[in-house]
Amino acid sequence: MSTLKEQLYILCATYLRNRETDIKSAIAAAQEAANEDTKSSAGDKFETGRESVQQEIDLNLVRLNELNKMKTALELIIPAQKGSIAAPGSLVFTNNGIFYVAISAGQLKVDGATYIAISAASPIGTNFMGQTAGYEFSFNGKKYKIEKVV
Repeated sequence: MSTLKEQLYILCATYLRNRETDIKSAIAAAQEAANEDTKSSAGDKFETGRESVQQEIDLNLVRLNELNKMKTALELIIPAQKGSIAAPGSLVFTNNGIFYVAISAGQLKVDGATYIAISAASPIGTNFMGQTAGYEFSFNGKKYKIEKVV
């Protein structure tokens, strides 16, 4: 039986794989559309269409690059690592939810409970880093108190 942190780690890895598949599919579809587009007598329309497709490809390449940075950050996490100081890979229990410090993947559900996967570099993640139970701070008008770090 895997631990909660291992399950969350696997969900984050799955999130990244799915995003990578989506981005690569979007790039392939845009490239295919560009390849199928034939030059018509309306040259300006053709060039505008090709430029639009190229911008879409470029945007998705930027997304893919960001995704690769997230993959690298996730690979540095050791799910079995334990500690009472918030660090990448920690579960941070607060009065406003339970946060898994790994990558920005949003809400993850395990056994009916909701966990929020955040990056250590995110605004709320930077508030957690290096802190222990009892630490309090305000973020976006909400007061947070760390109850436990696992």
